Amino acid sequence: MSVRVCAPRFMAIGSGALEGISEVLRRMGPIRNPLIVTDKFMSESGMAAKVQKLLTTAGLQSAVFDSVLPDPTDVVVLAGIEMLETGGHDAVIGLGGGSPIDAGKAIAVMATGSRDIQDYRPPLQSDDAGLPMLAIPTTAGTGSEVTHHTVIIHDASREKISCRGEGFVPGAAIVDFNLTLSKPKRLIADNGLDTLTHAIEAYVSRKATLYSDRMALDCMRLVAANLELAYADPENLEAREALMLAATFGGLAFSNASIALVHAMSRPLGSLFHVPHGMSNAMLLPTVTKFSKASALERYADCARVIGMVDDTASDEKAADALLDGLYRYNQKLDVPSLSGFGIDQAAYRSAAEKMAEDAVKSGAPNNNPRIGNTQEIIDLYLEAWS
Repeated sequence: MSVRVCAPRFMAIGSGALEGISEVLRRMGPIRNPLIVTDKFMSESGMAAKVQKLLTTAGLQSAVFDSVLPDPTDVVVLAGIEMLETGGHDAVIGLGGGSPIDAGKAIAVMATGSRDIQDYRPPLQSDDAGLPMLAIPTTAGTGSEVTHHTVIIHDASREKISCRGEGFVPGAAIVDFNLTLSKPKRLIADNGLDTLTHAIEAYVSRKATLYSDRMALDCMRLVAANLELAYADPENLEAREALMLAATFGGLAFSNASIALVHAMSRPLGSLFHVPHGMSNAMLLPTVTKFSKASALERYADCARVIGMVDDTASDEKAADALLDGLYRYNQKLDVPSLSGFGIDQAAYRSAAEKMAEDAVKSGAPNNNPRIGNTQEIIDLYLEAWS
């Protein structure tokens, strides 16, 4: 059986990789004037200016579009395209966490295609190349720098649309863990649990392949060995670097196997109640694992063994049960709040459960889950997750 692998054409990985940005851009083609798509934090922290300085030293022009907010909307994407066209920019650099990179990917594709985000709604795919796009992640979690997905909110309906297709794969990525070192402990935990969710969902996905399995298993090993260390001591550079590599492995895993029910449920939760993406995944992962594990017992058992929750002698049933218990413990150790602890009103949450479930089903991702839930079952899962 052949396996089709989707990944950036070129990646520079490791400490100091950012310093070689001009060489990365040279490999991508005759780029002279890229638009840096980022957020206010990256501008105010000086990171965007640092990238601009490196570009100027290499003889390149550039400008900064820093209007990206968490969970970027199509309105922001269109504003970015307007700046891109006005400034005569010939490429896009996505700099930041998942939101700036997702926005940058959407700007690069939509600048040469349809300007209506609804034209990218699944099951539609965009495989045509847009403008050259370089992704520079500054968080260790989303994996967006290597995936063929980008998540954009349709502003009018507040629905998260997971745009897909080879056109959304960045042409290149710079993965330099030094860019993550200013991030707070909360973000270390949330991004690490996001990474773990990517790996587990990819491994149990109905679309899993030999390639995605290898990426997912290596990702899980790195997270298991390093997440708690990095959370306890953010100055542990070895652990921080390992988590950055794990995030890239996780992105390659789910981009080539697909996400499933956790992400399908997480996106509406984040959109309606503004829960950070990695945190919402962590809140939902144990509940969805409990719902799904009997349908992929051996696969969930493999996850438990790789993470180190049981040894190789444990039965599949015992191992899968240990995984579920371990996921609850991870949330406790890493201070993941409950839904009520996050500050969500219970009445508002219950009344939104049906819409969230409908949006989850509409995304198509539940169809990749080992156990495919219908709308009512997903409503029930949202309600179960509350407790």
